[in-house]
Amino acid sequence: MKRVLHILLLTVILTAIAPHRAQAEFLSLDTIASWGKFPRFCIRTYRWGDRFFNSYDSTYVVGTGKRFNIKLRTESWTDFYNFNFDEEPRTRMMMMSDPTTSAGFWLTYMAVSVGYDMNVGKYFGGGESRRKWSFQFNCSLFAADAYFSSNNVGSTIMRIGPRGNTHSADIDFSGINNESWGVDLYYFFNHRHYSQAAAFAFSKIQLKSSGSFYAGLSFWGLNYDFDFNSLPEEVKIQLPLSEYNYFYRTKSNNYALRLGYGYNWVFRKGWTLAISESPIIGVRRGWLLNLDEERTSLSFYNRLKASIVYNNGKWFTGAVLRMENALFYDKTHTMLGSMISFEASVGYRFNIW
Repeated sequence: MKRVLHILLLTVILTAIAPHRAQAEFLSLDTIASWGKFPRFCIRTYRWGDRFFNSYDSTYVVGTGKRFNIKLRTESWTDFYNFNFDEEPRTRMMMMSDPTTSAGFWLTYMAVSVGYDMNVGKYFGGGESRRKWSFQFNCSLFAADAYFSSNNVGSTIMRIGPRGNTHSADIDFSGINNESWGVDLYYFFNHRHYSQAAAFAFSKIQLKSSGSFYAGLSFWGLNYDFDFNSLPEEVKIQLPLSEYNYFYRTKSNNYALRLGYGYNWVFRKGWTLAISESPIIGVRRGWLLNLDEERTSLSFYNRLKASIVYNNGKWFTGAVLRMENALFYDKTHTMLGSMISFEASVGYRFNIW
C-alpha cells in the first residue's frame, strides 16, 4: 500500500512540475528516469497519462509553448432573484445584489496557479466583498470544476407589484444570507478537436473552429435565506409569506446529469470566440419554505458561458462572461436565482528554463 501511495504521489508531482521538453538537466524527464526502476516507472506512467489524457489533433489545438504565465485579472459578479407568487395578490418581485469587483495578479506554472485578488469595488462605492472561489481543471478528455460563493452584503428590490402590473422600485434589502457550492465532472466527446481550456483558461490555443458535446455529473448544494421582516409594512403585505413569518428559505442537495455543447469559433488568426451551454437536470432533496418538511423534487439548473480570447505571441488577453440559473418551485410560487459574472484578463507567457 505504501508503494502504491509513493507511485501516486510522485506521478502527481511530475504531472504538476515536469515539462514536456525540460531544458534544465535537473528537470529532465530522461535524467529522472535514469535514477532507477521506480523513477523510470513513474516517468513512463506520466508520459502515458499525458498522451492519453491531453492529446489533441495539432491541426485544431496546440499548446502555448510556454510553461509560465503571469496575468492581471479583474472580476465582477452579482446575483439576481425573480420571485413569482401564485397566491393573491399574485406578486412579482425582482431584486439584484450589490456588485462585487476584485482584481489581482496570478502566476501560473503549467496546471498550477497562485495569486491574490483584492476587493477593489469598495473603493468605488461597491460595498464589502462577498466570498467566492472556484477551481477548474481541464484536459482534452474531461474537465472538473469546483466552486463556492456566498452573499450576505445586501440587495436592492428593483421591481415589485401584482403580476403584469409591477412598478419600478429602489428599496434597500439587507436580510439576505445565501450560499452555493458544487462539483462537476464531464467528458468531451470531440476531445481531439475542441479545447475548453483554450476558450476559458488560456492554457491552449484553438487554431481551427470546432465544437463538442459533453456529458457528466453534477453535485451541488444551495442554502438561500431571505428575511423580509425589515421591509416597510406596505411592501411586506404584498408578499404572501405571513405563515412563514416573512422568511423565504430553501436548503437542498442536488444530484444531476449535466449535458452540454461548446463551440470555439476561430474567426481570425489569434482570435477565438467561444460559447458553452449546459442544462443540468436531476433530483433535489431538501427543504423549501417549510423547514419542518423535507421533500424530493426535480432539480433544474443551467450554466451558460461565453468568452473572447486573443493570442499574440507571448501575450494574451481574454474576457469571460458566465451566467448560472437555479429554479425553485412548488404549487404556490416560483423563484429564479441567477449569478452573473464577468472576468477580464491580460497576461504574458514565458519560460525560465
